[in-house]
Amino acid sequence: MIPTLTRWAYSWWTQLAVPARYAHLWWRGRKHDGYRRRWRERLVVGGPRAKPGAIWVHAQTQGEVRSAAVLIEKLRDLDPRWRYLLTHGDAEGRVSGRALMHAEDTQVWLPFDTPGATRRFFKRHRPRVGVLIGQMAGPNLLHKAKRAGVPLYLANARLTAAGLHDVQRHPALMTPALQSLEGVLAQSDADAMRLAKAGAQQVRVFGNVDFDIPPPVKLIARGLEWRKAISRPVVLAAGTYDGEERALLDAWKNVRAPRPLLVIVPRSAIQLAQVEVAVRQRGLHFERRSAWGKLPPPGIGQADVLLGDSVGEMAAYYGLADVALLGGSFRPERGGQSLIDATVCGCPILMGPNTRQQENAAELVLTAAAAERLPGIREAVARAAGLAGDPRRNTMVRNVFTFAAAHHGALNRVVGALLAQMSRKAQPKALGGPAVRLRLGR
Repeated sequence: MIPTLTRWAYSWWTQLAVPARYAHLWWRGRKHDGYRRRWRERLVVGGPRAKPGAIWVHAQTQGEVRSAAVLIEKLRDLDPRWRYLLTHGDAEGRVSGRALMHAEDTQVWLPFDTPGATRRFFKRHRPRVGVLIGQMAGPNLLHKAKRAGVPLYLANARLTAAGLHDVQRHPALMTPALQSLEGVLAQSDADAMRLAKAGAQQVRVFGNVDFDIPPPVKLIARGLEWRKAISRPVVLAAGTYDGEERALLDAWKNVRAPRPLLVIVPRSAIQLAQVEVAVRQRGLHFERRSAWGKLPPPGIGQADVLLGDSVGEMAAYYGLADVALLGGSFRPERGGQSLIDATVCGCPILMGPNTRQQENAAELVLTAAAAERLPGIREAVARAAGLAGDPRRNTMVRNVFTFAAAHHGALNRVVGALLAQMSRKAQPKALGGPAVRLRLGR
C-alpha cells in the first residue's frame, strides 16, 4: 500500500512539473537547439512509431550511445531483420545516435516520467525487450514496462556510494522500480553490491561493455603521425572542465624549460574561447588544431599550448600524447570523465583525487599500474612533465594495453542475456559467459 501511495504522489508531482520541465528544456536549448525540437515526443503525443517487436535501447548521453553502438552492431550481426527503438535524454546523445539508425529503426526522446506519457510510450511502440544503458529510467516508466509485459535489463550498470544514498532516501518509490527489472548487469562486484542493497534483484556482474568498443585505429595512427611531426614530448589534458584549465595553466608555467607541448581538449566546445583567453593572459604561445590540415606545421614545435578544437579526434590526441591528465578528476563536483578511451588507445593516465563517477574503472587501472593518482593539479602537472619523453613511461604503456585487453568480454555476456530472454530460455547456462550471481547474506 505504501509503495502504491508513494508512486501516486510521485506521479501527481511529475504531471505538475511538466511546464517546468519544458521551460528547462527551452533554457538548455540556448547551447544546443536540439532540446527545443520534437517536444511532443516527450509526452508521446504523435511522432514516429516503432515497428512492433523492436528491441528498445535507451542511451541517455553521448557516452552511452557509444556503448549502445557496439551492442546494436553485435545484435545486427546475429540477425539483420531485428529493428531497434533508440531513446535519449540529452541532445548530444540524440545527434550521435542518428548514426546507428537503419531505414526501419526509430529514434525518439525518452518520455517524461508521467503516468500518461509512459503508458502511451509502450502502447505506441510495443517493444519486445528493453535495455537501459548505464543508468535507471524513471519509476513510472519501469512500472508501465512491467504492466506492458516488456522485460527490461539495466546493462553496464553502476551505482556510486552517493547514488546508493540517494536511492535509499526514497525506498518506497525506488525499491519497487528496481525490483521490476528483469535483470541488472553490473560493471563490478562493488556496483552489484550497492545495486542489491538498493533493492535490485537478479543482479549479475558482467563487466563494462565500454572495453569492447573497438579502438579507432586510424585515429590513433593519425595521432602517431602528429607526434612524429612535432618531435617533442606531449602532455594531454583530456576532457577538462571549466575551471580546471586555469589551474592547469598556472601550474604549467612553473614547469622548467624545455617544457613538453601541452594539449588541452576541453569537455565542451563552449570552453575553447575561455581557454584561449586564459592562455593569452599567461603569455603562453598557442596554436589551434583547426588551423592546420593533415600534419602539424613546422612552427608548432615552438608552441607552449595546442588547443584541441577539432571534433571526433579524441583518439588521435591520445595517440599523440605521452601521458594524459584526466579531466574532471581535479574538481570535487565533477568526479572524473571516462578513462576507458585512454586505455584502449594505450595512453597512460594521471588522475586527480576525485573519480567517483569512474570509481570502479579508476581502482582497476590503478591496481594494474596503468595509471597514477596525484593529490592535486600541481603535482599531476609536475609528474606529467617528468614522464613525458621518459623511457620509464614504456612500462606504463605496456600495462595500459594489458589492462584493456584483460577486460574484454562484457558485450558477449550482455548479448547472451538478451538472446536468452528473447528466446524465452533465460537459463544461467545461456548467458554467454562467466556471469556471477550476487548473493547477500548466508
